Amino acid sequence: MTDRTATLSFSDGSPAVTFPVIAGTTGPDVVDIRTLYAKTGMFTYDPGFLSTGACASQITFIDGDKGELLYRGYPIEELAVHCDFLDVCYLLLYGELPNAAQQKEFDTRVTNHTMVNEQMQFFMRGFRRDAHPMAVLTGMVGALSAFYPDSMNLHDPMQRDISAIRLIGKLPTLVAMSYKYSMGQPYIYPRNELSYAANFMRMMFATPCADYEVNPVLVRAVDRIFILHADHEQNASTSTVRLCASSGTNPFAAIAAGVACLWGPSHGGANEAALNMLYDIQAQGGVAKIGEFIARVKDKNSNVKLMGFGHRVYKNYDPRARIMQKTTHEVLGELGIKDDPMLDVAMELEKIALTDEYFIEKKLYPNIDFYSGITLKALGFPTTMFTVLFAVARTVGWIAQWKEMIEDPHQKIGRPRQLYTGAPQRDYVAIAKR
Repeated sequence: MTDRTATLSFSDGSPAVTFPVIAGTTGPDVVDIRTLYAKTGMFTYDPGFLSTGACASQITFIDGDKGELLYRGYPIEELAVHCDFLDVCYLLLYGELPNAAQQKEFDTRVTNHTMVNEQMQFFMRGFRRDAHPMAVLTGMVGALSAFYPDSMNLHDPMQRDISAIRLIGKLPTLVAMSYKYSMGQPYIYPRNELSYAANFMRMMFATPCADYEVNPVLVRAVDRIFILHADHEQNASTSTVRLCASSGTNPFAAIAAGVACLWGPSHGGANEAALNMLYDIQAQGGVAKIGEFIARVKDKNSNVKLMGFGHRVYKNYDPRARIMQKTTHEVLGELGIKDDPMLDVAMELEKIALTDEYFIEKKLYPNIDFYSGITLKALGFPTTMFTVLFAVARTVGWIAQWKEMIEDPHQKIGRPRQLYTGAPQRDYVAIAKR
């Protein structure tokens, strides 16, 4: 709280009202309008929540103008270089990076919860083999509440914590199971001696007749992708988790709601859309045809959209994109992919976006989805799996936000208001007179 206030005046002569201004650690101050309705009988109107702070949080901070992303105050660039994913999970959940003893204990706890109840295999069989992995994951995550009812008391800190560990540990296993099921291959059980990312890749790509050979470069790339996607402030899926959980529902149901929201092509499906765009450009002639593609993007009468560029929050270069660009080249180099036509298209598009006045004026800089799709394709993941990989990474952010909200003494059930534009009150008319 600050000593500053904001005064709202009215042109019709109604009395002005004053509201306190609250300052955060960094970023824009906010006007506390919680008493607006009581004082004026009015609500604010903000579709898409463009200027509304829905909560107070200590987890993640984004400065879109500077292109800055902080997890608990640490720049994403430093965490992606110096930490592994489980270190970042610990940071997001508990507020500080772990020391050596805490790291070992936390890694062991997560590793010991990577297996899922055997009965979930039978639940998996109820889906069609060609079902979208996000449809499967939504159902499977929600079903965890039926298998682990011993950790759903929101008022017990121990139960909240074990639910968090279970979700982080089991999501990669569920995702790998959904992939194996779609391929008609047997499930691969987790191995406790492997790292989080290595375990996931082995469960995805090993078979009973050929084990997966752990490649440190490729495993590190997956681990880095997880770090870069771990949390992103109050985005659509995170807000969905918070709103769902505000009713007091169990954590598995709240995370399932986040998975469902993430499925949208404007959110978690953006990297898949970006890759499909590059496929289309390549099919139409590759680099030689980029000029024509850009012309269609600029044409207001065209329906062509540029995917993987620009961001709702970032008005500068997405800091995650710089890290992802480097990771993409590391993966392609390790796999011996020197001449990738799609990468050539991507690099030319990036060059144009950073130099063309049209893109500079509209601040359409490459975002993380632009590079992550190429990287995941090179690693062998089918495009339908891209969004579920996002869900594996984002689970820890959802859980951290869920825990923070549950532990907030001022937490209330979410209840957005509306501007009603329907019919006014009217009398019922009998059917014979209609």
